[in-house]
Parts: sequence; C-alpha cells; structure tokens
Amino acid sequence: MFITFEGPDGSGKTLQMKPTADFLRGQGYSVFPAREPGGTSIGDQVREILMNMDNTSMLPRTETLLFCAARAQLVEEIIRPRLNKGEVVLLDRYADSTLAYQGHGHENDIALIKKVLDFATGGLTPDITFLFDLDPQIGLQRRQKSNGEWNRMDAYQLEYHKRVRQGYLKMAKNDPERWFIIDANQSPDMVQSDLNSLLLLYLSNLSNLS
Repeated sequence: MFITFEGPDGSGKTLQMKPTADFLRGQGYSVFPAREPGGTSIGDQVREILMNMDNTSMLPRTETLLFCAARAQLVEEIIRPRLNKGEVVLLDRYADSTLAYQGHGHENDIALIKKVLDFATGGLTPDITFLFDLDPQIGLQRRQKSNGEWNRMDAYQLEYHKRVRQGYLKMAKNDPERWFIIDANQSPDMVQSDLNSLLLLYLSNLSNLS
C-alpha cells in the first residue's frame, strides 16, 4: 500500500509521519516512511540544491526537473522494492506536490508536467493521499515561528502559495476516491485523530473488498 501526505507549507503533515507509521504498525503493517525530495543519496543531494536560499535564480522549469529527478531515483531505489515486499510506504510529498507547486503555483502547463511525472515515476500512483488543508498565510506564519528549515520554496510570494492550495483542492475534488481532506487548522492531536479514523475506514473498506 502506497500512502502519501500532501499539503501547503506549515500544514503539519511532516509532524504526523511518525505517529501515523506507529498507528499502522499497531494495525499489523510493516511500514517504511520516507520524504521528498530526498530519501536516497542522490535525492538528498538534489534536495540541497532545491532548498538552498542561494539559488533564488533557479527557473521554474529547472525546479520541476530537479524534483522529478530526485523522485525517479526514490521510486526505483526505494518505493517499488518496498511495495514489492508487501510493505506500506508512507511518503511525505510525491508527484502531486509537483503539480501543486511547480504546476499551479508557477502557472505552468499542467498537461506537460503530468507527462514528465509519468516518465519520472514510471506511472506509479498512490493508493491513498491525505491533503492537510490550511490557509497558506497561517502555514507560513507557523513556518516562521518554528525552528524548522525556512527554504527557498517558503520564500515565494503569498499569492504563489494561495495558488498551490487551490491546486491541491482542485486535484482532491477531481479524484475523491484517492484523496481525503483533513482540516489542518486544528491541534496536532485532533489532526492525528481524524487521520487515524480515515485510515481505519479505508482499511476496513479494503478488507470488505477482499
């Protein structure tokens, strides 16, 4: 099973990775958590380039291709082998992030980006995606107050981040069987509770189908 977390910066999705992995393990699953960009030696090097505040001259097209390069490595080196062994892969960001940020955020050609993504991922799509939805202004304020990494992507204009959010909501609306929206403007405990409930519902439906 391939599960992805998506959402605007500061939505708290990364915070939910460990408790969600622990929850799934408690349900009897073998879980491998990972993040994007990165997760491999090559991908981590690409991540450093992408997030470096010195690289403000990076073009949106370059940004898109670098994300896809790191993703291609992660899919073939980590994700597919883990899935083939019957594990649950829990991934913090995936191809939908590129559609939201590099597509909707930068107002690039969505259809063209989908073709690049299909090449990079070999057509691998998640079984289920959780969207941690949050007003981008609140998310960026959270990022600034936290001790986390403030990177080149965070520094984009607020209007850019608003387009990212709308892109996510559009994708979720167009594919309701895969996407589940969680209100990220709650306490982490409430978010985790909602997430666990949705996971249990999804797993129960899977059992009924089998």
